[in-house]
Amino acid sequence: MNNILTLRGKRFTQEPRKNGISGVKVPANSLIELSHLKAIHQSLLKVRTFWQEINLLDGVLLSAYYNKIIAKSNRISGYLSSTKEIPNDSIVGAKFNADKDKHIITHYVSRELLDNTIVLSENVIHLFNDTFPNGELTDKEFDDKQLFNSLPYEKYHLSKTAFRAILRDSVFIEKFDVEEVSQSEIKNAIVTFYDVNTNIRVLLEKVGIDISTANILDNTTVLLDEKYLNLVYTKIPYLVAMAVEDFSMLSPDDFKIAVEKIEIPIPSPTNEPVIGVIDTLFERDVYFSEWVEYHDMISDDIPKESRDYNHGTAVSSLIVDAPNLNRNLDDGCGRFQVRHFGVALQSGFNSFTIIKQIKEIVSQNTDIKVWNLSLGSNDEIRENFISAEAAVLDEIQFENDVIFIVAGTNSSTGRKKIGTPADSLNSIIVNSVDFENQAASYSRQGIVLSFFMKPDVAYYGGGNGKFINVCEPLGLGQVAGTSFAAPLIARKMAYLIHIMGLSREEAKALLIDSAIGWHRQKSFDNRTLIGNGIVPINIKDILSTSDDEIKFIVFDVSEKYHSYNYDFPVPISNGKHPYVAKATMCYFPKCSRNQGVDYTNTELNLVFGRLSNKKGETIKAINNDAQHFDDAPGYIREDSARNIFRKWDNVKHISETFTPRKQAKTILNTDNPQWGMSVRTIERLRKRDGEGIRFGVVVTLKEINGVNRIDDFIKLAQLRGWLVNQLQVETQVEIYNKLSEEIVFE
Repeated sequence: MNNILTLRGKRFTQEPRKNGISGVKVPANSLIELSHLKAIHQSLLKVRTFWQEINLLDGVLLSAYYNKIIAKSNRISGYLSSTKEIPNDSIVGAKFNADKDKHIITHYVSRELLDNTIVLSENVIHLFNDTFPNGELTDKEFDDKQLFNSLPYEKYHLSKTAFRAILRDSVFIEKFDVEEVSQSEIKNAIVTFYDVNTNIRVLLEKVGIDISTANILDNTTVLLDEKYLNLVYTKIPYLVAMAVEDFSMLSPDDFKIAVEKIEIPIPSPTNEPVIGVIDTLFERDVYFSEWVEYHDMISDDIPKESRDYNHGTAVSSLIVDAPNLNRNLDDGCGRFQVRHFGVALQSGFNSFTIIKQIKEIVSQNTDIKVWNLSLGSNDEIRENFISAEAAVLDEIQFENDVIFIVAGTNSSTGRKKIGTPADSLNSIIVNSVDFENQAASYSRQGIVLSFFMKPDVAYYGGGNGKFINVCEPLGLGQVAGTSFAAPLIARKMAYLIHIMGLSREEAKALLIDSAIGWHRQKSFDNRTLIGNGIVPINIKDILSTSDDEIKFIVFDVSEKYHSYNYDFPVPISNGKHPYVAKATMCYFPKCSRNQGVDYTNTELNLVFGRLSNKKGETIKAINNDAQHFDDAPGYIREDSARNIFRKWDNVKHISETFTPRKQAKTILNTDNPQWGMSVRTIERLRKRDGEGIRFGVVVTLKEINGVNRIDDFIKLAQLRGWLVNQLQVETQVEIYNKLSEEIVFE
């Protein structure tokens, strides 16, 4: 077996975006029609009429209904535009239609801007009608510069830019309208309102709702009881972006009664890494209690039952001592210490309170890098927005160097969608498989926001009549559920970060890459249950690779639009590269819950492959991704870019297929026969959220003839200035122990 390598010492080159001048174009075979321009205009008039009777807000909310899933570059640029702002800056929400094939994007704009847009729309219609008497304009006519340069824009109080922008918008827009949420049966709800630049308490007081500061999460999200919720639905339904039940029942786990007292000898803890656990309560009278620092976050005024200690104690027992409790799942990671925060009872939990508690807990325990969260709601996630709990986890992970391992939640009544907070994108979501590597019968299904692949990975959580051994307050328990698969993954992540010295980005990429292998799950239904695959049991199987493979990890920071490194010296044999390749990248983007289905603010696009000498193509991508090349072949639809190249996803995996018939690759650039990696940063908003975002990439090169060329690669990499380190478990453990020694000064 070969060790995995880390390549350090050669930073990626950073380049700003080159803003080439490109004219406004419409897709091929587009037809701009006068009748459609008039229909859009009428929808704007209807929106204005709606808001004329409502003076609660300074501005107005209106939604643009698109005719497809729209790329950022094809969002409206003529309608709702002014010299002071662009329409993209006024977006406060985004969702898909019922069939999930069209965007509905909500804007908050001034009343003056709406009036100006209506005037602009009317002028465009007049000019179009006078210029194109047949009422139609083809894409070829739209590209006719001479035609558009000759039009009398001043007569219609228009500029050429505004006229063409409105015409182009009409190719993608169906209509404008006002979205109103329908009343639900929810009694107590976490309600998120559209951001309308008004203090949320002041806004709600205007309609007779007086809430305390304790019930406010941020300036758009509040906790409301049934009485106030009815007021909202009656008086201001157009302001509600989303609402979810607050009190959550825990997703059911399969527990068997504790059968015997556990008397496993266990030494005292020394310098082991600490994993944070946020769960139900912990019973101090267990054999491993010295390994757990417990904090009870439930008020003493609330009665606690014995069952409230089962789940949390069981989860912490796996993190501390899983290999002794389950010999068949000995991962080689040893024991871990736990800092356990009891925030929930078995009867259920108040989501709003826990959200606030998690923020406080993480901020006060900055030494903890890996957090286990095996609490999950029995309710299903929503289609068009991320839950408030998951959004807080994503925010915490963007702002802090931590990672959450979250259980994928369970179902006792057939397949259901996963429950919150398993819709957190930055977290690693873990589902269960039984010991025959089949998705457990209780596992629930992703995906999230109709696109993001969750869960991330699967692991052994019991099932099919077989169980995981845990320590409960009364002794040995046998359990099954994603709650008990998650802590076993948390152990591996903590080992990779603390013992092996990897960043969380590298550790997450390596873990997911180990689950994928060379044969990624092709069945969509199976992937919604086990994500990228099943993580190997032993940590050495994650930290090593077969003799015919070279696996290396690179880490860097995106500081500008284009980060690249063209200096990966893949060994050559007989004038060719005898390899197939794959790469997995992870990063932790800032996310915006108020953007709905367009949740991630930043896209990192990964390209890896041989250097090319073809004009406009620096790298021959192993997955043929040419989205950002100068000579990109034609228009790539947004839905295709998302589904094929995982655009906007924070986990990227690109791969070639490996078959015995694979042929060696020719050298494309004889002057520089290296391989290159390119990472391009795309912003959805104009806030530069991607500046300084860190990424980790795991690359695997498989020699098609089975030859071990790792020594050649190491020598070549060192000659080109790379600092190459082999991740050897024994060496890293020794380094960790040395670094953890206390130095006593005399």
